[in-house]
Amino acid sequence: MDTAFLIESVIKVHIVLGFVLLVVPFIVWAERKILGHMQDRIGPERVGPFGLLQTIADGLKLFMKEDLVPAQADKVVFILAPAITVVTALIATTVIPWGDSVTLFGRTIPLHIADVNVALLFVLATTSMGVYGVVLGGWASNSKYPLLGGLRSSAQMISYELAQGISLVSVVLLAGTLSLAQIARQQAHMWYVVPQFFGFWIYVISGIAETNRAPFDLPEAETELVAGFHTEYSSMKWAFYFLGEYANMMVVSGVAITVFLGGWQGPVLPGVVWFLIKLTAFLFFFIWLRATFPRLRYDQLMAFGWKVLLPAAILNLVVTAVVVALR
Repeated sequence: MDTAFLIESVIKVHIVLGFVLLVVPFIVWAERKILGHMQDRIGPERVGPFGLLQTIADGLKLFMKEDLVPAQADKVVFILAPAITVVTALIATTVIPWGDSVTLFGRTIPLHIADVNVALLFVLATTSMGVYGVVLGGWASNSKYPLLGGLRSSAQMISYELAQGISLVSVVLLAGTLSLAQIARQQAHMWYVVPQFFGFWIYVISGIAETNRAPFDLPEAETELVAGFHTEYSSMKWAFYFLGEYANMMVVSGVAITVFLGGWQGPVLPGVVWFLIKLTAFLFFFIWLRATFPRLRYDQLMAFGWKVLLPAAILNLVVTAVVVALR
């Protein structure tokens, strides 16, 4: 293997994963601050200017808290489960293109870690593995409320992953490739959200359910399940679950931006800047939904996934296939 290519790949891995891990505390702060303003509250303000250091203080507190493991828990699985959630989300970021390419020291460097020709399948495969972290965490706790939360998460994942995958297949028919970089390049003149407007919203709604975000946060419904699958977790293992949740939000947003919203495409500004602007808008949308919509009942959640989203995704795929065949 080319030594320069290996060094380049290692540097890009550190930059991308470092960015994801470092930006999560800021997203948590922004969510608490935005929710505060939307709900006529102040939000974080005491620790640091505008409360910017509040999440750092929370992280230090979690590091110092006692790490409790239930006596009857499966200790190995109990410890590994949060790591599965984080690792699968971080792996998925390796194929998302943050820009086209730059030239440094006479070398053209693509702004993604790996341009896999089946990148879309890779993302779907890795993110679908993330549910194991939730299910195994709930099961290993040896407690009824975490177990119910884990079962809810697996049912929710299966229900909404079907519609999500089918909505992406419609774009694959238009683009003729599974490479995320190639899909982004083909949107130089028109974003795929235009011909795939319904597919875009099917993907977005399914992505919100996949990340267990409100109003689809049934696996951790505190009014019914205390805290759901992570009830028995404490200290940094508890924090890992939320780190995985916010990293998954970035993955879902990154795929939506790349597949439907032109990726890094945009006028005047550099591609990376456009990608970050779109990413910020998507993350704000996640927070806005949490402040706006109440949590669904579980029967409403399942009925919406199977009776509304899945038929709509199949209909969108059939219409897209007919149009592509006739064209």
